[in-house]
Amino acid sequence: MSVTLPRPLAEMPDRVRRSIRGVLTDIDDTLTTEGKLTAEAYSALQRLHAAGKLVVPVTGRPAGWCDHIARMWPVDAVVGENGALYMRYDAARRTLVRRFVASDAARAAQRARLAAIGEEILAAVPGSALASDQHYRETDLAIDYCEDVPPLARVDVDRVVATMEAHGMTAKVSSIHVNGWFGTYDKLAMTRTLMREVFAHDLDAQRDAFVFVGDSPNDAPMFAFFPHTVGVANLHRFLDRIPTPPAYITAREAGAGFAELADFLLDAT
Repeated sequence: MSVTLPRPLAEMPDRVRRSIRGVLTDIDDTLTTEGKLTAEAYSALQRLHAAGKLVVPVTGRPAGWCDHIARMWPVDAVVGENGALYMRYDAARRTLVRRFVASDAARAAQRARLAAIGEEILAAVPGSALASDQHYRETDLAIDYCEDVPPLARVDVDRVVATMEAHGMTAKVSSIHVNGWFGTYDKLAMTRTLMREVFAHDLDAQRDAFVFVGDSPNDAPMFAFFPHTVGVANLHRFLDRIPTPPAYITAREAGAGFAELADFLLDAT
């Protein structure tokens, strides 16, 4: 497959970076570096938020993490579990606003089924494990293939995906997990909902005002939708698995790459 290579971030035109009003970002290996949120990356979030940018992490991480992120981080909201939910903290009302694709009853009904599929995968793919954050998830099954276990071969990751799909699940590969869920939603669908319901933005009409930054195949819907997309440098290992790669790529990896993007955008204001 022929792959269009992203251009260096420095080639983004000045008129584009001056027009960016919102930053949407993946978390794992985009904001974080080797599993840690560095001071450099967190400071970049803070500086973007303080400059008046709309800042929203869009992640595969669980609802339990999103509760913390929405409350504690310098962000405007968070989309979690690959688009199953959004959360935002309403400071004026001192309350956490939670929005899920599926109802409480539907999520409860799916839990036993997800657990059974998880057990099947662990038995069929030696070395795989349930993600350590599985207990904090509301809607999906996360199989660890390299976060807390020795990295699995690509063929084994593909077996996890195939098993999920055989059960009628949507399956996506992140930089650390294979996530599977019932339904056709994704990161982009819930980001659209968030922007419409909370910020009164028509994302289809205003996509030029946002930049999305990510690093792995589960970011593919966002890379395909937004004209201004950025991969952090470690994305190179997944380029053959992303049908529409990002337009630009940073020189630095992971959280340092995110900070590079923040500096680039803020230098234009």
